[in-house]
Amino acid sequence: MDDKEVLLTQEGYDKLEAELESLRTEKRAEIAERIKVALGFGDLSENSEYDEAKSAQAANEAKIAELENKLRHARVIDESEIDTKTVQVGNTVKVLDMEFDEECLYTIVGSTEVDLAENKISNESPIGVALLGAKKNQVVEVQAPAGVMKYKILSITK
Repeated sequence: MDDKEVLLTQEGYDKLEAELESLRTEKRAEIAERIKVALGFGDLSENSEYDEAKSAQAANEAKIAELENKLRHARVIDESEIDTKTVQVGNTVKVLDMEFDEECLYTIVGSTEVDLAENKISNESPIGVALLGAKKNQVVEVQAPAGVMKYKILSITK
């Protein structure tokens, strides 16, 4: 498995812990019950319910191992250490897309917490990489498939 450090906000860490606990308890019990019921159907060689339940069990155990690894290598971002002089993981950044003259708001998070619906972008994404370390009023260039995009940083908040 990947032993790379995983950056998380406290909220993100708590969500991963809750998901892990759910998979270990509720999901495992649910799958065990499905296997028990499927075993009651008899001959396992032609028992699709049993095969599906065993596949679900394997997928659940793989997800548990993945979450345990992420939590083992997690570094929770200390919000008291986040400043607003330069863009850092944990900051919310208002930028002006200079090509389209549109304002956008992004929160820079670790790759585990990405949620594009909430404008949470990874510190490893092209925009995240370009914004990290930049200051207010600075113009950053982002290499995108469509070409170079320019963003002016309007504000940096926690």
